[in-house]
Amino acid sequence: MAVANLGEQTAWLFLLAIPIACVAWTVTHEEIFREPREVCVERSQKRGRLLERKFFYVFTCEYCFSHYVALGFIALTGFRLLLQDWRGFVLAWFALVWVANVYMGVFGRLRLDIKSQRLDIAKDEKVIEQLEKQF
Repeated sequence: MAVANLGEQTAWLFLLAIPIACVAWTVTHEEIFREPREVCVERSQKRGRLLERKFFYVFTCEYCFSHYVALGFIALTGFRLLLQDWRGFVLAWFALVWVANVYMGVFGRLRLDIKSQRLDIAKDEKVIEQLEKQF
């Protein structure tokens, strides 16, 4: 990646964090990866060796997994932040992880609010149904 001005680097930071958050969230939360994640949860809790438990735990924690996803995206894009040497790589890595985790936190909160609203609606519909049966 060529030397970019601060505005371009900031845009890269906030845009590149989106697919990082998407991959990390999908692997650690969504139904499509449920079976492999359940295996990882079991192995992270019941294996004897510390290193083996920690390896499998990475696939169950969005924060932990986002570090590896960010590392992969940095390798793929060559993104550096503020400095163009190894220090820019380190800054980019931690900044991307932080922004991606902010995105995942917001997304998780939004999903929780939506689920709560759906439950409230379902409860209200049951009450209305019961009232209609009475009359």
